[in-house]
Amino acid sequence: MTETTTLADLPLREDLRGEHPYGAPQLHVPVVLNVNENPYPVAPDVVADIAAAVAQAAVGLNRYPDREFLDLRADLATFLRTESGAELAPEQVWAANGSNEVMLHVLQAFGGPGRTALSFAPTYSMYPEYARDTLTTWVTGRREDDFTVDVDHAREQVRRHRPSVVLLTSPNNPTGTALPLATVEAVLEEVSAVGGVVVVDEAYGEFRRAGVPSALELLPRHGNLAVSRTMSKAFSLAGARVGYLAASRAFVDALRIVRLPYHLSAVTQAAARAALKHSAALLSTVDELRTRRDETVVWLREKGFDVAESDANFVLFGRFADRHSVWQGLLDRGVLIRETGPAGWLRVSIGTAEEMQQFRTALQEVVAEK
Repeated sequence: MTETTTLADLPLREDLRGEHPYGAPQLHVPVVLNVNENPYPVAPDVVADIAAAVAQAAVGLNRYPDREFLDLRADLATFLRTESGAELAPEQVWAANGSNEVMLHVLQAFGGPGRTALSFAPTYSMYPEYARDTLTTWVTGRREDDFTVDVDHAREQVRRHRPSVVLLTSPNNPTGTALPLATVEAVLEEVSAVGGVVVVDEAYGEFRRAGVPSALELLPRHGNLAVSRTMSKAFSLAGARVGYLAASRAFVDALRIVRLPYHLSAVTQAAARAALKHSAALLSTVDELRTRRDETVVWLREKGFDVAESDANFVLFGRFADRHSVWQGLLDRGVLIRETGPAGWLRVSIGTAEEMQQFRTALQEVVAEK
């Protein structure tokens, strides 16, 4: 059958006409350093335990999964207590299919027509899409030249736009910049005055440098604050699609209202719970990746590049008059990084030692040709 229908023939929402699906390039090349994955696969013994848990869950797949998944939420609370010292009840934790769905739940619950979401650019490229999909007005303040957020500017933006949702990213994607807790608290003070909520997105929180705090410390004092995390990055579980959030019980209850029924499958719950039993093993590569990140920052600076400070598992560097040609030159040599962030900058995820050596060699060759 010949397909003749196009998008123009369908009653697509007007605000979606001309839009394209999100997606970083998925190319089959030797060195993939573009989507901030952990480069190390899950260890065989952990794979075996996850497989056994999934097999056990499969026996009951004729039934709907546990809608409230409190066992998984309890396991996540236990992990956060160990990792950051946060004391949380299971009812203060939420989870979904990746932190993307968690954030969508936030915008569904607190955004919507006539409401505004605020962040500070450059930041994660999916945020405006969450706002668009929930018919929420999207506005951005600015980051400084070093990609930090100026407190006075942040306060002024909140007073001007009166957002119902403020998204703060720490470490920030694509820059890697972490936020001081004083900045988060200053924003919280202003947002509380206008009746909004604040979400601190800590998708890369496990990679933060020693002494850099988590916004989880602020939860006991702020019922309108949420801190989101993911198992996609440090846990090496990008394929499992498990994101989660910690907040007050009331905040989590708001997300329960908008979630789809049985949104988290029994297979996902089983895989996540089995993985959390091995959290120490799964996170055992984090220190190595931190060290390699810092070495990459030093090397890039020695080669004359501008490099953003990073508390994540990636590095933003530049500046290039034609960054696309540099990106293409690396790709031609089998190295895929990300063309994202401010004009003139590129982002490289931290891979294995061999992958980073291939990146350095390829980058030197590309630059030498310019």
